[in-house]
Amino acid sequence: MLIGDVARRSGVSTRMLRHYDALGLVRPTGRTVGGYREYSAEDVRRIFHVESLRSLGLSLKQIGRALEDPAFTPLDLVSDLIRQTEDRLAREQELLERLRAIDASAPTDWQEVLRIVELVRELNSTSAARRQQVLLARPEDVPVPAELLAGAVLNESDPHVAGALRWALARSGSDGVATLHAGMRSEDAGIRRRAVLAIAEMPEAPGATTVLADALGDPDTTVRRHAALALGRRGVAAAVPTLVSMVVEGSNDVDAAEVLGMLSLDPGCTDRIMTALVDELAVPTADSATRIRLTQALVELAGTSAQEVLRQLAHDDDAAVALVASALVGVLEERSREDEADEPS
Repeated sequence: MLIGDVARRSGVSTRMLRHYDALGLVRPTGRTVGGYREYSAEDVRRIFHVESLRSLGLSLKQIGRALEDPAFTPLDLVSDLIRQTEDRLAREQELLERLRAIDASAPTDWQEVLRIVELVRELNSTSAARRQQVLLARPEDVPVPAELLAGAVLNESDPHVAGALRWALARSGSDGVATLHAGMRSEDAGIRRRAVLAIAEMPEAPGATTVLADALGDPDTTVRRHAALALGRRGVAAAVPTLVSMVVEGSNDVDAAEVLGMLSLDPGCTDRIMTALVDELAVPTADSATRIRLTQALVELAGTSAQEVLRQLAHDDDAAVALVASALVGVLEERSREDEADEPS
């Protein structure tokens, strides 16, 4: 079969067939009397093999190796293709995110486009100090797309840069909440932790409280604790069980106790918090350190009920608990005397 016939039947141009011949990929078996290339049925099958491998994304060099090297197994070939495809998709995803960031900022001229591209490049720097500097040194009149900041927050592992990103995001408005909310659905607990911290610093963002409330059911303990602290500061009583657990477990227990004190200013929450703390104090397996933390938490609560419980604990069988409770009763009594002295006569 002459080269023209092969080209028509295979769909491969005569130019490409000559290129295959030059590379040694598909050499025609014979030549006519006139010197024209003449392809056998086996040659045509090899052409289709080459085209099939090209459709998978292989280079001609890789195809030559796959067809000639007996040690080059299909499994190796497929594994290489998977890695190459994943790398390409990652690059394309990065490009897509850059384009979306530019689109979200609604630039009016090329200068703004270039400024955003530069910001994206700096945020992708391998230097944490450089990533932080680009955020802190940003002029006040240069807006940064919230979606861009939110995406950077979810991927930032350095705590200092993450803090700067959350600060910048909180100042940029509430447009990044949707991206952070998507981050809360990630299978990666680290991403969910970064998302909940960022949302916690955006108190005015619409829907933020709902997202935080959902996070109270997160399988990750750290996510639940961050959500509880943020919700408690917003006066959401649903955070009480997690906050009490934080006191019991000794994890950010001082912060948790302070937030419980804030919540106790609401008469509807006071009894709930008091009951939860007293119940934990009565747990037979609670050790001395745990009961001391619970005792210290009581001093943060509003109202007289906490004082009464502390007076009872001043006679506790555990000497360490009794000592702490006695000291705290003294602090509360001194505080009451000062408040009375400040009242106008």
